[in-house]
Amino acid sequence: MAAKSGKKSVLFVCLGNICRSPIAEAVFTHLVREKGQLDQWEINSAATIDMHVGNRADPRTRACLQKHSVPYGHIVRQVTEEDFTKFQYILGMDHNNISNLKNMLPAGSTATVKLLGSYDPQGKEVIEDPYYGEDSDFERVYQQCVRCCTAFLETV
Repeated sequence: MAAKSGKKSVLFVCLGNICRSPIAEAVFTHLVREKGQLDQWEINSAATIDMHVGNRADPRTRACLQKHSVPYGHIVRQVTEEDFTKFQYILGMDHNNISNLKNMLPAGSTATVKLLGSYDPQGKEVIEDPYYGEDSDFERVYQQCVRCCTAFLETV
Protein backbone atom coordinates (compact mmCIF):
# COMPACT_ATOMS: atom_id res chain seq x y z
CA MET A 1 0.00 0.00 0.00
CA ALA A 2 1.45 3.36 -1.00
CA ALA A 3 1.13 6.60 0.90
CA LYS A 4 -1.66 8.99 -0.03
CA SER A 5 0.70 10.72 -2.47
CA GLY A 6 1.13 7.44 -4.39
CA LYS A 7 4.74 7.28 -3.26
CA LYS A 8 6.39 4.70 -1.06
CA SER A 9 7.14 6.19 2.33
CA VAL A 10 9.38 5.64 5.34
CA LEU A 11 9.92 7.49 8.61
CA PHE A 12 13.09 6.74 10.60
CA VAL A 13 12.73 7.25 14.36
CA CYS A 14 15.04 7.49 17.36
CA LEU A 15 14.80 9.14 20.75
CA GLY A 16 15.89 12.70 19.92
CA ASN A 17 16.18 12.75 16.09
CA ILE A 18 19.74 14.12 16.33
CA CYS A 19 21.95 11.03 15.79
CA ARG A 20 20.62 7.73 14.48
CA SER A 21 17.41 8.61 12.64
CA PRO A 22 18.97 11.57 10.79
CA ILE A 23 21.80 9.31 9.65
CA ALA A 24 19.30 6.67 8.50
CA GLU A 25 17.18 9.29 6.70
CA ALA A 26 20.20 10.79 4.93
CA VAL A 27 21.65 7.40 3.98
CA PHE A 28 18.33 6.12 2.65
CA THR A 29 17.68 9.34 0.70
CA HIS A 30 21.18 9.08 -0.77
CA LEU A 31 20.64 5.44 -1.81
CA VAL A 32 17.25 6.22 -3.37
CA ARG A 33 18.71 9.24 -5.20
CA GLU A 34 21.56 7.07 -6.58
CA LYS A 35 18.95 4.63 -7.97
CA GLY A 36 17.07 7.52 -9.61
CA GLN A 37 13.97 6.78 -7.51
CA LEU A 38 13.76 9.90 -5.33
CA ASP A 39 10.48 10.95 -6.97
CA GLN A 40 8.96 7.62 -5.89
CA TRP A 41 9.62 8.08 -2.16
CA GLU A 42 8.65 10.22 0.79
CA ILE A 43 11.44 9.97 3.38
CA ASN A 44 11.74 11.67 6.76
CA SER A 45 12.89 11.16 10.33
CA ALA A 46 11.53 12.10 13.73
CA ALA A 47 11.99 11.85 17.50
CA THR A 48 9.87 10.17 20.13
CA ILE A 49 10.62 13.08 22.52
CA ASP A 50 10.40 16.83 21.95
CA MET A 51 13.73 17.82 23.56
CA HIS A 52 15.52 18.89 20.35
CA VAL A 53 12.58 19.94 18.14
CA GLY A 54 13.55 22.81 15.84
CA ASN A 55 17.30 22.14 16.10
CA ARG A 56 19.70 20.62 13.60
CA ALA A 57 21.20 17.17 14.01
CA ASP A 58 24.14 16.66 16.38
CA PRO A 59 27.36 18.18 14.93
CA ARG A 60 28.98 14.72 14.97
CA THR A 61 26.09 13.36 12.91
CA ARG A 62 26.54 16.13 10.36
CA ALA A 63 30.33 15.62 10.31
CA CYS A 64 29.94 11.87 9.73
CA LEU A 65 27.53 12.43 6.86
CA GLN A 66 29.75 15.13 5.36
CA LYS A 67 32.75 12.76 5.55
CA HIS A 68 30.80 10.33 3.36
CA SER A 69 29.51 13.10 1.02
CA VAL A 70 25.92 12.43 2.08
CA PRO A 71 23.88 15.65 2.09
CA TYR A 72 21.56 16.38 5.01
CA GLY A 73 19.60 19.42 6.12
CA HIS A 74 16.76 18.07 8.26
CA ILE A 75 15.43 20.02 11.24
CA VAL A 76 14.46 17.89 14.27
CA ARG A 77 10.78 17.12 14.66
CA GLN A 78 8.70 14.83 16.84
CA VAL A 79 6.53 11.94 15.64
CA THR A 80 2.92 13.02 15.08
CA GLU A 81 -0.29 11.03 15.06
CA GLU A 82 -0.60 11.71 11.31
CA ASP A 83 2.73 9.95 10.70
CA PHE A 84 1.03 6.62 11.45
CA THR A 85 -1.15 6.97 8.34
CA LYS A 86 1.15 9.16 6.23
CA PHE A 87 4.06 6.68 6.24
CA GLN A 88 3.94 3.03 5.18
CA TYR A 89 6.97 2.15 7.29
CA ILE A 90 8.07 3.62 10.61
CA LEU A 91 11.46 2.19 11.46
CA GLY A 92 12.85 2.61 14.97
CA MET A 93 16.45 2.23 15.99
CA ASP A 94 16.05 0.27 19.23
CA HIS A 95 13.46 -1.57 21.33
CA ASN A 96 12.69 1.54 23.42
CA ASN A 97 11.88 3.46 20.23
CA ILE A 98 9.52 0.67 19.14
CA SER A 99 7.89 0.57 22.57
CA ASN A 100 7.42 4.36 22.54
CA LEU A 101 5.99 4.21 19.01
CA LYS A 102 3.55 1.45 19.96
CA ASN A 103 2.42 3.56 22.94
CA MET A 104 1.75 6.45 20.52
CA LEU A 105 -0.03 4.23 18.00
CA PRO A 106 -3.40 5.80 17.19
CA ALA A 107 -6.53 3.93 16.16
CA GLY A 108 -6.55 3.56 12.39
CA SER A 109 -2.77 3.37 12.04
CA THR A 110 -1.74 1.86 8.71
CA ALA A 111 2.03 1.97 9.23
CA THR A 112 4.27 -1.03 9.68
CA VAL A 113 6.32 -0.30 12.82
CA LYS A 114 9.52 -2.29 13.20
CA LEU A 115 13.25 -2.08 13.86
CA LEU A 116 15.43 -0.77 11.04
CA GLY A 117 18.00 -3.26 12.30
CA SER A 118 15.66 -6.12 11.41
CA TYR A 119 17.00 -5.60 7.87
CA ASP A 120 20.67 -5.83 8.89
CA PRO A 121 22.33 -8.65 6.92
CA GLN A 122 24.82 -8.96 9.80
CA GLY A 123 21.94 -9.59 12.22
CA LYS A 124 22.61 -6.58 14.48
CA GLU A 125 19.01 -5.76 15.29
CA VAL A 126 19.62 -2.74 17.52
CA ILE A 127 21.30 0.43 16.29
CA GLU A 128 22.97 1.69 19.45
CA ASP A 129 22.78 5.38 20.33
CA PRO A 130 26.20 7.00 19.71
CA TYR A 131 25.36 10.22 21.60
CA TYR A 132 27.62 9.56 24.61
CA GLY A 133 30.30 7.93 22.48
CA GLU A 134 33.13 8.89 20.18
CA ASP A 135 33.27 9.75 16.47
CA SER A 136 33.88 6.05 15.81
CA ASP A 137 30.45 5.28 17.28
CA PHE A 138 28.82 7.61 14.73
CA GLU A 139 30.78 5.84 12.00
CA ARG A 140 29.50 2.48 13.30
CA VAL A 141 25.92 3.78 13.17
CA TYR A 142 26.52 5.11 9.65
CA GLN A 143 27.84 1.74 8.42
CA GLN A 144 24.97 -0.15 10.04
CA CYS A 145 22.45 2.27 8.49
CA VAL A 146 24.04 1.73 5.06
CA ARG A 147 23.62 -2.04 5.44
CA CYS A 148 20.07 -1.82 6.80
CA CYS A 149 18.84 0.83 4.40
CA THR A 150 20.30 -1.02 1.41
CA ALA A 151 18.55 -4.24 2.48
CA PHE A 152 15.30 -2.39 3.23
CA LEU A 153 15.34 -0.72 -0.19
CA GLU A 154 15.94 -4.10 -1.86
CA THR A 155 13.06 -5.61 0.13
CA VAL A 156 10.44 -2.98 -0.69
